[in-house]
Amino acid sequence: MNTKAQKKPSVLFDAALLKPAILASFAKLSPRVQWRNPVMFVVYIGSILTTLLGLQALQAPLAGGNESSPGFIFAIAVWLWFTVLFANFAESIAEGRSKAQAASLRGLKKSTWAKKLKEPQHGSGWLPEQAENLRKGDVVLVEAQDMIPLDGEVIEGVASVDESAITGESAPVVRESGGDFSSVTGGTRVLSDWLVVRITVNPGESFLDRMISMVEGAKRQKTPNEIALTILLVALTIVFLVVTVTLLPFSIFSVSVSGAGTVVGMTSLIALLVCLIPTTIGGLLSAVGVAGMSRMMQANVIATSGRAVEAAGDVDVLLLDKTGTITHGNRQASSFLPAPGVTAAQLALAAMQASMADETPEGRSIVTLAQRLGGSAPLVGDSHEVPFTAQTRMSGMDVKKPDGTIRQLRKGAVDAIRKHVQALGGSVPAEVARASDEVSRRGSTPLAVSDGQTVLGIVELKDVVKTGIKERFGELRRMGIKTVMITGDNKLTAAAIAAEAGVDDFLAEATPEDKLKLIRQYQAEGRLVAMTGDGTNDAPALAQADVAVAMNSGTQAAKEAGNMIDLDSNPTKLLEIVETGKALLMTRGSLTTFSIANDVAKYFAIIPAIFVTTYPQLGALNVMRLGSPSSAILSAVIFNALIIMFLIPLALKGVKYRAVGAAALLRRNLLIYGLGGLVVPFIGIKAIDLLLVALGLA
Repeated sequence: MNTKAQKKPSVLFDAALLKPAILASFAKLSPRVQWRNPVMFVVYIGSILTTLLGLQALQAPLAGGNESSPGFIFAIAVWLWFTVLFANFAESIAEGRSKAQAASLRGLKKSTWAKKLKEPQHGSGWLPEQAENLRKGDVVLVEAQDMIPLDGEVIEGVASVDESAITGESAPVVRESGGDFSSVTGGTRVLSDWLVVRITVNPGESFLDRMISMVEGAKRQKTPNEIALTILLVALTIVFLVVTVTLLPFSIFSVSVSGAGTVVGMTSLIALLVCLIPTTIGGLLSAVGVAGMSRMMQANVIATSGRAVEAAGDVDVLLLDKTGTITHGNRQASSFLPAPGVTAAQLALAAMQASMADETPEGRSIVTLAQRLGGSAPLVGDSHEVPFTAQTRMSGMDVKKPDGTIRQLRKGAVDAIRKHVQALGGSVPAEVARASDEVSRRGSTPLAVSDGQTVLGIVELKDVVKTGIKERFGELRRMGIKTVMITGDNKLTAAAIAAEAGVDDFLAEATPEDKLKLIRQYQAEGRLVAMTGDGTNDAPALAQADVAVAMNSGTQAAKEAGNMIDLDSNPTKLLEIVETGKALLMTRGSLTTFSIANDVAKYFAIIPAIFVTTYPQLGALNVMRLGSPSSAILSAVIFNALIIMFLIPLALKGVKYRAVGAAALLRRNLLIYGLGGLVVPFIGIKAIDLLLVALGLA
């Protein structure tokens, strides 16, 4: 099952999410919910006050012209309620998308029976036990086609495991005891052989449960940037609240002195306050934060906190493993090294025939290289595949000849092939052993090829720098992010790959202590560091890094040390995570710029409208030539509500990230969202005013 397809909504507004989001919008009208957002709480209070003023006006009409009529007051009240509801709807849609992702993950949880061992060793006998009754420390036997009941550590055995239910990746992985890849996840299935697994969690505490909890975002904490922005919005709200409150005594004084006009009504003052405070970003801020974590999940990355997502946007040093990140995780065939008396063409042909049923990237690369060198011929006779297993560490084809004998074509690890040919009465030539050692010294991987008891030679598998990775590192460099390759290779090999890949620096022959020391060194310089890892030896460095992406295929220690988990176990995802973090910060900044800028148009709409009867000179500020004071106020309030609705897709999808410098980014932000925030409200308010006047509603 490919969960990736399940977790990514096909459209921005999934029809299945709309009805629950609408219902949730009304449920969020509770004062306890509204209080969490100070800006929208002011709008919420304003909605209640205008509703009460409208009811009062029905019983005893107020003096003050059309602006004090029940119809006008209720119109303002309705659109203020819509403003609150639209903000609730934005947050509900974002939360709904996360809950839909959680529901798809919850569907993976199945009640299953486990084989609980009497003693913690294979062959000791077992009793059937339901998975939900297992406890931390219990030991279970998991055989071919069995489901792993809960998260655990392999303590005995080696087997291929299908983790596609969790990762969405179809290729099985090898899990074995005593190594970096001894961690297994509940809900995955053993494909071959057997494992003895010690359960490391209690029911309800599994990795899948944690994933569901994190995706639902029920305990999402505000990030420091979000808190700082909230403080700014609250400060602006208080400033405009003070200004609006002082306008009432100013209006009373002005009318008493001039003897002209009418005192500004409470409804108009509330409308002015709501339009001037940053309601746009206030209404969308929570949705942006929830959507940020949701976008990580759509990229198949679990972020344990919004802080990690935000920190990713500020990263300026990236530490990347060489293998799987900068180079292809699966090495590619680069050359054939034949044994004495064997031609390169003969070796290529045998390697290709042994790889005919091998669908791994390594196997396909051997076939491709052999065909390029002209080594292509079909197998003659009945043949069947000999699949790779964790025990044999080799694969190939068995071909039945016309005389009834079996031709055994094999390729695999050199020591595995040695055991195989020795069992058949053959041996590995010294020249082949030397070639194998030379390949290993170059940092490549040697694969031996045999035909029966004869070893034909070595296939060299080497790291191949990924296509386009150099350009991506160039983009990061333009963003001001330094890239550092970490590898266990010797310095000569590391330097060659670093130069080819275009990274800024490298750390060769790296130990866990070296990684930790390097991260602390960068952090001491005031830099934010991101790194990726999958092994227990990566855990200290992951715990130290500001953004730590653990591979889902890695150990439990690595997962617990990281603040993000990549379900695809793709180390290159680190680059996407940085881009997503920066897109989150850009989205928040863009909406804030737009929100503050569009207050200017509302100022020109409402201020002249509420004071023009007292000070006719203010009519000169009516640059939009709005039809009447009541239509000006109502148009501004309607626009203030609708703009939140129109910006919901931007808040959920995010501003598209572009790899440009900070100065260029600021200019672009001011040009599009600053200038747009100035221009769009003038057009929108005027259009609404024309419609209201044409319909005779104001």
